[in-house]
Amino acid sequence: MSASLSLSQARRIALKAQGLAGVRPAQPVSARVVGRTFAQLQLVQIDSVNVISRSHFLPFFSRLGDYDRSILATLAGTAPRKMMEYWAHEASFIRPVHFRDLLVWQNRQWVGSSGLDPVLRDSLEEKILALLARSRPLTARQVKDRVGHEEEKNRDEWGWNWSAVKRTLEGLFERGVVGAASRNEQFERRYCLVEAVLPPAQRIVGDRTGAPCPPAVSTDPEQKYTAGQRDAMDRLIEAAAQAHGIGTVRCFADYFRLPAKEAARSVAGLVEKGTLAPVTVSGWDAPTYLHAGATIPRKARGRALLSPFDSLVFERRRLEQLFNFHYRLEIYTPAEKRKYGYYVLPFLLGENIVARVDLKAERATGRLLVRGAFAEPDAPADTAAELAQELELMARWLGLDDVVVLENGDLSPALARECASSHVDWKRHF
Repeated sequence: MSASLSLSQARRIALKAQGLAGVRPAQPVSARVVGRTFAQLQLVQIDSVNVISRSHFLPFFSRLGDYDRSILATLAGTAPRKMMEYWAHEASFIRPVHFRDLLVWQNRQWVGSSGLDPVLRDSLEEKILALLARSRPLTARQVKDRVGHEEEKNRDEWGWNWSAVKRTLEGLFERGVVGAASRNEQFERRYCLVEAVLPPAQRIVGDRTGAPCPPAVSTDPEQKYTAGQRDAMDRLIEAAAQAHGIGTVRCFADYFRLPAKEAARSVAGLVEKGTLAPVTVSGWDAPTYLHAGATIPRKARGRALLSPFDSLVFERRRLEQLFNFHYRLEIYTPAEKRKYGYYVLPFLLGENIVARVDLKAERATGRLLVRGAFAEPDAPADTAAELAQELELMARWLGLDDVVVLENGDLSPALARECASSHVDWKRHF
């Protein structure tokens, strides 16, 4: 008979697994602590949106507070790397140990070179791989200049409108032949051969083109996938379940964007092994599973502004079931149709999401601008005070010297008063 959990217990399990249940470190945050947090999350999504800060910086702020962002460049750019780029939930920093397993299951070709003329693609791949084999890491523009490929761009084409060289590089990246050594200040990838990024234990012997060897094809007509593919799926699902603490097949599959049917097979196998245990959660209908290593803290004491790309909010259905919080990123919604704002962050207090705020870092004026602040139903009386402290911490972390609250949203008047009352003391110690 499966264990029965309350919704509050499920929340605390999920928050603990995501590193959001406890208070932040009081001492300066070391690279070891950042690395440990990343290992707990398994992946961090990358996005070019820079309204507050690049999205991959924010999950660490949510969990650790005022940390040095340059630590991430060290973890991702210094051997042995603790982080590397590849496709996972979306474009992400992943643990290198997951690279080979993801390579088996990722099949993203929509941004790559699959649509190029094969003769052109093969020629460019040969030139690019030869160049990267003898050079330092290069951006797509630098590669294009060095291979000497010229083309006329289609000015009527919308979307990415990438050059053939860029598309070829991305195709090689998708196939795991080329990696990203780092990013420049314009957030452009610096490409290199993937062997230069991977720790020695994770390197893959490739064919003459440098492409990783694919898994052997199953000889059993009843088996769609090989034993190697299924083992890779098991490892990824276990990692996702560990990062969730508790969840459904849908939750676990979504973390690394894995096929649901094969994820369900993997979950069943992990239940047999005792890695996962079926549980019931009050109010949940879907079969739910608890990771063997998950714990239930007696109380969740965290406080955090969550990035729209935070791993806690990846799966919106799970978010609503756990916290009764309906969330939609409105970046691509026309301004006049937005309900809450352009770049809205949920505010977690204890085990509840109690508010949401539309934020923008105005770097030229040194202000963290609160363009809207909205309380959730049953938000506690101290929500504005707690949020004001969190916003001041974020401003200091970003190197901004003021928090400005605009009159928009039911929480904004109280939040403005709290920010104003603490402004003098904050500035005195800034």
